[in-house]
Amino acid sequence: MPVRLTSTQRALVAGVAAAGLLMGAFAAGAAQGGDPAAAATAPGHAPAIQTAGQAADAGAARITVTGTGAVSGTPDQLMLSMGVRTSDASVSAALQRANQAVRAVTGALARTGVRRSDIQTSGLSIQPSYAGNSALPTGYGVSESIDVTLRRLATAGTQISDAVRAGGNATVVDGVSLNLSDTSSLLAAARARAVADARTKAAQYAKALGRSVGPVVSVSEQGGVEPLPMPVAGAARSSTPSPVPVSPGRQRVTVSVTAVFALA
Repeated sequence: MPVRLTSTQRALVAGVAAAGLLMGAFAAGAAQGGDPAAAATAPGHAPAIQTAGQAADAGAARITVTGTGAVSGTPDQLMLSMGVRTSDASVSAALQRANQAVRAVTGALARTGVRRSDIQTSGLSIQPSYAGNSALPTGYGVSESIDVTLRRLATAGTQISDAVRAGGNATVVDGVSLNLSDTSSLLAAARARAVADARTKAAQYAKALGRSVGPVVSVSEQGGVEPLPMPVAGAARSSTPSPVPVSPGRQRVTVSVTAVFALA
């Protein structure tokens, strides 16, 4: 007599049969000394997926070095810091004398070829002065300062001397510094040397480790121009022209880079 199964009964029988086949496959694999999980790599199955940690480990070796490059150039600008100091019994009189002295100084600079845009007021100070333990001021001192850019070193000494004479005994020279007006070409050369220095160091370290240098991962820069101040011991105040000697010398432009290389 034939047995009739309902749809639910047929589904249960199919599930039991599939489970039996799967258990048999695992048992056969274990009996042959294999790993049941290896079935995932058998033909017809999807390949194993590498984890993110495994991918990061491959080729992640890095080496970080610092390279330095330096080149020299001849300064072509002189930055002059000077001013006047006056004193008088009243504030207005001291200020008037200081103003007159500054006008004389700036006028002398303009006559020697300094552009008005290269003369900048940098300071003004008014201070009372006292005698003994007196609470009342006996006079007032006024200081006015200017910063001047002298763009022709061949005439800078004459321009300084003329400005000092124009201000008379009220003149004060705080100092000068020499500048490179355009450092673009020097910076380019210094950067090239810094990168070459970094690559040489990286190759040396890699060789010591039994590796070779791979591509650059990152580069960052530090550095700039090293200023060379030129002190002035004193300025001429006689009526005889006496240009201040100016020796430009050499100025260094230094660049440092930190480079990260991959190790092959």
